[in-house]
Amino acid sequence: MAKKGKGNRIQVILECTEHKESGKAGTSRYITTKNRKNTPERMELKKYNPILKKMTVHKEIK
Repeated sequence: MAKKGKGNRIQVILECTEHKESGKAGTSRYITTKNRKNTPERMELKKYNPILKKMTVHKEIK
């Protein structure tokens, strides 16, 4: 049976913050889920950017 109403877990897209300043082509994005009740503000995680070849801060985009 299908769930009724909106669930608390939603999919979000994380985009690299340092990539735009580097001037290199392409983007580094990750898709993940978050619980909207526990984390109502925008998410920030350190993830690997394969274009820059280092760990960078990725922020949630709308």
